[in-house]
Amino acid sequence: MKPVHVIGIGLSPRDLTQAHLDIIESADILVGGKRHLEYFKDSSAEKKEITKNITGAIDFIKDRMGESAIVVIASGDPLFYGIGSLLAKFLGPDNVVIHPNISAISGAFSRIKESWNDAYVVSLHGRDSETDLLCAVKNRDKIAVYTDPVRNPVWVANLLLERGYEEFKMCVLERMGDPDERVSWLSLSDASKHIFNEPNVLILKRIPSETGPADTAVILGAPDEQYDHRRGLITKSEIRAVTLSKLQLLPHHILWDLGAGSGSVSIEASVFLRKGRIYAVEKDPERIKQIEINRSRFGVLNLHIHQSVLPRGLEKLPAPDRVFIGGGGRDIHEIIRISYESLKPDGRMVVNTVVLENFETARKLFEEIGLQTDMVQIQVNRSRKMPKGKRFEAQNPVWIISGQKGKP
Repeated sequence: MKPVHVIGIGLSPRDLTQAHLDIIESADILVGGKRHLEYFKDSSAEKKEITKNITGAIDFIKDRMGESAIVVIASGDPLFYGIGSLLAKFLGPDNVVIHPNISAISGAFSRIKESWNDAYVVSLHGRDSETDLLCAVKNRDKIAVYTDPVRNPVWVANLLLERGYEEFKMCVLERMGDPDERVSWLSLSDASKHIFNEPNVLILKRIPSETGPADTAVILGAPDEQYDHRRGLITKSEIRAVTLSKLQLLPHHILWDLGAGSGSVSIEASVFLRKGRIYAVEKDPERIKQIEINRSRFGVLNLHIHQSVLPRGLEKLPAPDRVFIGGGGRDIHEIIRISYESLKPDGRMVVNTVVLENFETARKLFEEIGLQTDMVQIQVNRSRKMPKGKRFEAQNPVWIISGQKGKP
């Protein structure tokens, strides 16, 4: 069987060696994006355009690779956020020959004359990588970003401005390798109003500033006074710690925090959800403001805030891996039911309540819908100073009901 050659075009055909050109010249079939195939329109080889249907292109190659010499033209370096690894996986590594070239990111840093060994690379090209970008912005000073027509430089600039990250400047590199190549440094504000040519990549560099988002460390069971909250109406620190243990969060999970209050559970959940997303839903406008303040105070970038009277609005959220219900009142039955219907297989739901009637409602419904149910009741006593010593003051008992959904 003839191997499939995957050739990185670099920034343009000028980056191809004679060896690359000889392989392309001998091809029976050229496979690539429309822009790449246009470079070789005079070739007599059959052309197969790669569209959004990547599976279809791979199936085409599988069907023809036994009888034809196939060359796949890829952007930059095929193994750096490219199609090379996908082809090796589905065609078999022994059936693929990879020819690396200059990546768009290495080309971008060559344009601005800076090293990129200390840069963090994020790809937004056809990927929902908003959380990766926001985590990088929080922790890194130099970030390179692959864009696409939707998640473009304007989208990135608006996202960072929305989250209060104005201390970055942006370099946008448009159509690298083409005669109309353009390199521009802009503020985020200017970039948000600009029109950029496709394709492009961008580089973000932090400008030292004392006005960026707060950088208060997030810890489990943080003292209540660290949060902006309505006096007394907050999930107490000890209860937060136990609740988070019951949720069993993994880094990629999506969490719904329903009846989020001040957002304290959402904030501390971010310790675990480094690549995931948190959706805090709250009906009270004043408490929404408290969540926004706490999100900014702790620099939690993957926390999305929604104002809604539950259970309305849940259908607009992505399916959760975990659901925490800290408020629900008389509608708790319907909130649990709708949350269960949206919950992914093998997901978990946790309900906290101090009201006996809500405990009974949650317990019965968990068992009726088939959740593997666990219940604990926690009574916390906190020390308080007295004139001649200390005493313990009892807090309200809290019931925590946990439910595990079955696997498919």
